[in-house]
Amino acid sequence: MNDDARCLANSRVNLVPAVLSLANPPWQRDVWLDPTTFENLDHIFHVLFDDFCDADEPERYLGTSLRTQEEVTLMRELGAALNTAAGEAPHDTDAEHLMAASWPDVVAVAGRLAHVMVGNDLAELVALHEA
Repeated sequence: MNDDARCLANSRVNLVPAVLSLANPPWQRDVWLDPTTFENLDHIFHVLFDDFCDADEPERYLGTSLRTQEEVTLMRELGAALNTAAGEAPHDTDAEHLMAASWPDVVAVAGRLAHVMVGNDLAELVALHEA
């Protein structure tokens, strides 16, 4: 595996689960609202905006943590939806985010992005297996 492929894999092993968690409301309630768990929405924001991508400007992550232009477009939509929901959470708590009127938009966009990302990763695995 070359360095570019290793970097992409290392980024996606963090990025894809973060997107999947945003697409899963039962997970959000069971994990993010449980104070004894490590993962919370703040962790997800760091993964998507700071550590492995920039959901406000995802274009520069094409080939680094995002595989296709479709992923870039959907990540930008997800960033916008998350920013809108954050604007509806005055105390920035996970519970407030989950209760935001725009939260269903976050879940919907995350679901579309998760579907695309997982499909792209599976296609890459098939290609590697056939090579």
